[in-house]
Amino acid sequence: MTVTRKDFEDAIAAYWGAKQLQGEQSAIRDAVGAGTAGTVRSGKHFDAVATLLAQFFIHAGYPPASIRVNKSQGLELPGYYRPQKQWDVVVVHENVLVAAFELKALGGPSYGNNYNNRVEEALGSAVDLRRAALAELFPKEKPWLGYFFIMQDGERSRTPVATAKGALPVDGIWHGASYQDRFGIFCRRLVDEQLYDAVCFVTSSAEDPSPQEPVDSLDWRHFAAAINARLTYLKDLGLPG
Repeated sequence: MTVTRKDFEDAIAAYWGAKQLQGEQSAIRDAVGAGTAGTVRSGKHFDAVATLLAQFFIHAGYPPASIRVNKSQGLELPGYYRPQKQWDVVVVHENVLVAAFELKALGGPSYGNNYNNRVEEALGSAVDLRRAALAELFPKEKPWLGYFFIMQDGERSRTPVATAKGALPVDGIWHGASYQDRFGIFCRRLVDEQLYDAVCFVTSSAEDPSPQEPVDSLDWRHFAAAINARLTYLKDLGLPG
């Protein structure tokens, strides 16, 4: 079985409370405990997305016990600059970090309030874990990291944002960029610099939950393909055993 485009669209709709997960998604959610994922994230908006991601690993034969989506299962991974960091979805099997995901969002109307926080969180999480891997805290296979980001679509997130007059000029790429543009640039650079192995960047809203994907290389199709490539790589190495 495969994870479909409709599964993705349903998960985004469920993020906004527009519809409930049904059928197989509900069964998988129950199996991996996504119903209690609200103890990890603020609210339960991301439960549907956690369930969506869990499906890849369930379908690939990983046991539910290897797929962690709530605090009671243990979502902490070793860091280098700090002892541990809690991720949102963690798949560990036979002491191999199969995948770890950060699930984040940015909403309006004041997008600027949390914009820098989201950038710093994503950078800090990845840099810390990548450095921990160099210190051989993940001694088997190189960790695989995914970043799933939803930005609330609205006029203010589409409107160009001015940069402040600073001590030195900013990179010209930021001039005339909206918050949606800024996050597209940011997420592309996360992948280009290999801080994350894959990023899915979506814009959506409660009024129109249909996901929009502003950057082709950061769309669901590429994100799903990257997860499947990771699964194929580990399968060739005998995982899950």
